Amino acid sequence: MTSTLFSPLTVRGTEFRNRIWVAPMCQYSCERRDGVPTEWHMVHLGSLARGGAGLVIVEATAVVPEGRITSWDLGLWNDAQRDALSPIVAFMHTQGARAGIQIAHAGRKASTYREWSGRGTQAVADGGWQTLAPSEVAFEGYDAPRAMTEAEIDAVVIAFGSAARRAVEAGFDVIEIHAAHGYLIHQFLSPLSNLRDDEYGGPLKNRARLLLRVVGEVRAAVGGAVPVFVRLSATDWMEPDGWTLEQTTTVAGWAREAGADLFDVSSGGLIAGARAPSAPGYQVPFAAAVRAATGTPVATVGLITEAERAEEIVSSGSADAVLIGRQFLRDPHFALRAAHELGVEVDYWPPQYARGVWPS
Repeated sequence: MTSTLFSPLTVRGTEFRNRIWVAPMCQYSCERRDGVPTEWHMVHLGSLARGGAGLVIVEATAVVPEGRITSWDLGLWNDAQRDALSPIVAFMHTQGARAGIQIAHAGRKASTYREWSGRGTQAVADGGWQTLAPSEVAFEGYDAPRAMTEAEIDAVVIAFGSAARRAVEAGFDVIEIHAAHGYLIHQFLSPLSNLRDDEYGGPLKNRARLLLRVVGEVRAAVGGAVPVFVRLSATDWMEPDGWTLEQTTTVAGWAREAGADLFDVSSGGLIAGARAPSAPGYQVPFAAAVRAATGTPVATVGLITEAERAEEIVSSGSADAVLIGRQFLRDPHFALRAAHELGVEVDYWPPQYARGVWPS
């Protein structure tokens, strides 16, 4: 059959073999707590690339040590981390997948335990640190952050650019800026977490200043050929007082002008307990709205587990690609299976696995 899901997509000159992509998923597996990837990351990411995805985006990777969600997170603030990522990227390329990386700063949601090591804020005595945020407003259940100075904001902008430069040096094809899920840039965007009265707070343009500076810094660092994605939360699910879809579409337009090429549209994450209608495809309308408002390619996320549903989303024009997470954890070969279920012949089955190709 003819499939939009398995047709190529080109963004800023970079071609992706299909539109079924792996979303960034934290592994919390840097056991030395130094931000350097391990054998786990090679096997995990390599298997996803082998499984037929067009793009595999590496998990949220901190641009500075204090930007990690947990002390077990990946980092890209030094060259040793870059050099350890390079062979992983090279292997992903041998499997035909494009390699992306999500660069991030967790802000007030940093310095926490990974789920199987503890709960809540990680104490300084146990390897944690004082968190930073736009304002001294704590995420529920976590210790209060310290409000950032303008000099610290400037340093974070530079750190995003430096991490993006290292990512390109490591061979990554795509850089994604994490501005969603209640992490630092989202904290600046939302009036619920940003109570500042300087040039980074108050009106929407001020609250968007950090994101726009980061986009510009990353674009300058990677040059004109590398696609820059931005992950956005379309809503805090706390209307009318929180971050809204209307604000998202406005800021996305500004980010496009600053150098962003594609928006990866999700929602929530800023407020603990905010209620979202969790159902397959519930985030698709957000992506469609950003696409319509900005004329920019978008990817959508959220409980997409079936090949036919993924095909319908992209063929209808609601999104240009689908980013899938947990389904790829359950089945690293989900993209190959989706092609089989849709009756699409692909030529990127690993030859070592040819005996396992599903019968026609």
